[in-house]
Parts: sequence; structure tokens; C-alpha cells
Amino acid sequence: MKGMKWLVLLATAMITGCAQSPPEQQTINDAASALGGRDKILAVKTLILEGGGTNGNLGQDVTPEATSQMFTLTDYKRVVDVAAGRVRVEQTRTPNFTFFQGQQAQKQVFGIDGDVAYNIAADGTAARAPNAVANDRRMEIYHHPLTLVRAALDANAKLSNPRAENGQNLVDITTANNLKFTLAIDSSTKLPTRVVSMTDNTNLGDVAVETTFADYQDVAGLRLPTGLTTKTDKYPTAEIRVAKQSIDGDAGDLAAPAAAASAAPIPGPPPPNVTVQEVAKGIWHLAGQSHHSVVVEFSDHLTLIETPQNDVRALAVIAKARELRPNKPLTHVINSHHHFDHSGGLRAAVSEGLTIITQSAAAPYYKEAMSRPHTIVPDALAKDPKPLKIETVDDEMVLKDDTMTVNLYHISGNPHADTLLMAYFPKERILVEADVFNPGAPVSPYAPNLMENIRKHKLQIDRIVPLHATIAPYGDLLKVVATRTSD
Repeated sequence: MKGMKWLVLLATAMITGCAQSPPEQQTINDAASALGGRDKILAVKTLILEGGGTNGNLGQDVTPEATSQMFTLTDYKRVVDVAAGRVRVEQTRTPNFTFFQGQQAQKQVFGIDGDVAYNIAADGTAARAPNAVANDRRMEIYHHPLTLVRAALDANAKLSNPRAENGQNLVDITTANNLKFTLAIDSSTKLPTRVVSMTDNTNLGDVAVETTFADYQDVAGLRLPTGLTTKTDKYPTAEIRVAKQSIDGDAGDLAAPAAAASAAPIPGPPPPNVTVQEVAKGIWHLAGQSHHSVVVEFSDHLTLIETPQNDVRALAVIAKARELRPNKPLTHVINSHHHFDHSGGLRAAVSEGLTIITQSAAAPYYKEAMSRPHTIVPDALAKDPKPLKIETVDDEMVLKDDTMTVNLYHISGNPHADTLLMAYFPKERILVEADVFNPGAPVSPYAPNLMENIRKHKLQIDRIVPLHATIAPYGDLLKVVATRTSD
């Protein structure tokens, strides 16, 4: 009889042992239970979040390290078709800083439907967004406990690398559609605390996107967070405070608009179009798209002002500069300021052996940026590594030989960026600048400060050669400043 009892106990222990989930699955099971249970999670069809918050101004703040510039979000609504992988976001954003488009509120509507990311303009026109945007928006679907745990419960999901760190249990998740995440849950409450995924950023390279969760509440039998805070690398990019959320509410039509769905995929930046206009002897304006450059000829070399945006644009303007004077080496690139759209081609410039000239406050950031890994989407510098060569400008630098003189000045006190440089050609009476005055723009919030810096250095100017828009007479700037002063 005792032997029989022993066998029963042994069998029970063996069954219990066999039923014990592996640790990676147990982490997901714990999270599912804490959120309200596996069955309830898998039954969810739609998730609707409403509230407000802030968006960061990634890569466009006053200094490379600053994170104070924010857009205040109101009327925020995020509708998720959980099973179909469709999301539509509506929000109104208002800048808390001096914004180049003005201080008015902007309504935004955008979304993702499978592989199609789209944006809807104020007039209702829909346009397809690039594939890289679609990838990031697909990843963002799972930056919520409900959607990620639901995906992790899929039999085709792969779970791995269970571990404990700082009072949290972590597990790596590869979803059935091959997206990769790390989920962390509180080791006591088992509620998800954060999710991390990796993506590519033109300027920062391989970056972690992390969303943390806080202030859970009961919603239709589930526990869901009301606070979601996202950062990209070390920079805050979104903080959402959910005032209202619902499960299986009316999601409406989340299909991509026909104009976006029927448009061809956009695999990368548009093909470069570089036009050339000779501004004066030895000075050429390279335009053709949204961001421009200027080539300057010295007696024995060339210097380029600006390699903007990305590898595609930067390498195209570098090639065009070399075409203009093939017998002279291109040796330097002058960077107007640190903003991502104006510095996105600097890694390509370094890969081509160019020396960067930049304002002193931007130099530490560039030293870091040139050393960052770009393994997700290898760029020109990752494929052909070269050492960084950099020269800095505090307040003023003069580049001069027998044929050309260029004075570089720091545009001090400008609310757009604290690393701005302008280039002045005293003989030709030409000023080259970026962003602080775009001729023909509906608003020019930075123009008065530009005028202050021009007067400070007693510059005599006939023409302005902008790195956006078209070449304009100096009188256009005077008119804009006079108008703003009289307002």
C-alpha cells in the first residue's frame, strides 16, 4: 500500500514537472495573467486610445543634446485593428518652441495598413510613406502590452533569452511576422513595464526604441496602462496620457486610402537631382530638391557647404562638385548646423575623405555620430570606414587664399539652433545660410536674429544664397524683418 502511494506521488510530481512551462513561456504566461488572462487577450479585436501628451523634436532641438522642444498633443486618438495589423492615428500638435512653420496648431492623420504606411494632408489628400516609415509603424503596433503579449501567445511566435534584471523579468520575442522585441515585466506584479525594439536612423544608426508603461487601470476585464512614454536612443519622442480607452469599440475603416494603397512602394530616398547655378566666379549653387549645397573654388582645392539629408543626396552633390573642377581635390565640407536634415550626409562626406568644418558646440555630437554602429542598414561610412577629420569654429573663421575669401560666422542667439554657421563672401557680397531665412516662406521667425548677426559683423550683402528656396536679393530679408518688427 505504501508502495502504491509512493508511485502516485511520483506520477503526480512527474506530471507537474512536465506541465511546467519553460521560463521564456512562463514570462509571457505571467504577463498574460496579469493583464487579464490569455483568453481575453486573444479575443480582443480592436483597441482605441484617446487622450493627449507630447511629441519630442528628434534631431531638431537647439543643441545636439537638448530635449526641451516639444509638441503638445491634443485630441489624440489611436485606433488599432489588433488582428489585421492596421492603425490610424489622429492628433493635433502645437509647438512649445519657435517653429519654422509658425506657432499654429497642426492636425495630423497617419496610419499603417499591412505594408502600406500613409499620411493624410489637411486637404484630405493621402500619400504613401516610405518603406522605412512603414517598418517603424508596424513595430510601433506592438509597443503596447496588449498587442505584444497577444503576439507572443501566437503558436508561431518564438521566445528566447529569459533573464532577470533590476527587479524585472525579460524575454526576447520574435513575432509570427518576424518582428523582434524585448518585453520586460515587473517580477512582483507581472505587469509589463517596457518594450524595446531596434531600428535604423540615418543619423544615429542602430537605435533602440523603448516604450515604458505606467498607471494601469481596468478596462473591460483587462489591465491596461494609461501612461506610455517612448524614447529613441536617449531622446524622448512621445509621452501619451490615455484619458479614455476601449476594447472592441467601433474602429471605422482602417484600410489605407486608395491613393496610398495603389502607389508604388518607396524603398528609399528619391533619386538625386542636382542642378547647378553659377552664382559668381568660383561659387556654384547646387539645388534641384529641397536641400541645397554650395561649391567654393580656391586656388588649389574645392570646399563644399553642406552635405544634407542622407547618403544619396550627399554623395550626389559631392560627385557634382568634383565634376565642376575635376583637376582640383574636394577637401572640406562646411556644415551649417547639427539638425538631422542638414547633417544626415556627413557620414558619407567622411567616407569620401572630407574634413568637416562645424560650429564648436556640434563637434562632440559628430565625434560620437561617426563612431556609432550602422549594422541594420549599413551606410557609406559603415561600408568604407574612414577616420573623422574635423575643424571647429567658435565665433569666426576665415578661409582664404589668393583667389577666394570666405568668412564663417556663428549665428549666435538664434532660437532655431545654437550651432548655426553662415558663410559670407566679402568680395562677392554674398551670404550663404540655412533655415534662418527661406525666401518666399509664409513665415520667417528666425529672420530678425539673422539680421542682428549681420549687423553685428557689419556685413555688406547684395544676395542671399539659401540652403532652402531660391537665391534672393538682400532686400527681401530687409522687407521680412521690417514687417515682423512692425507687427
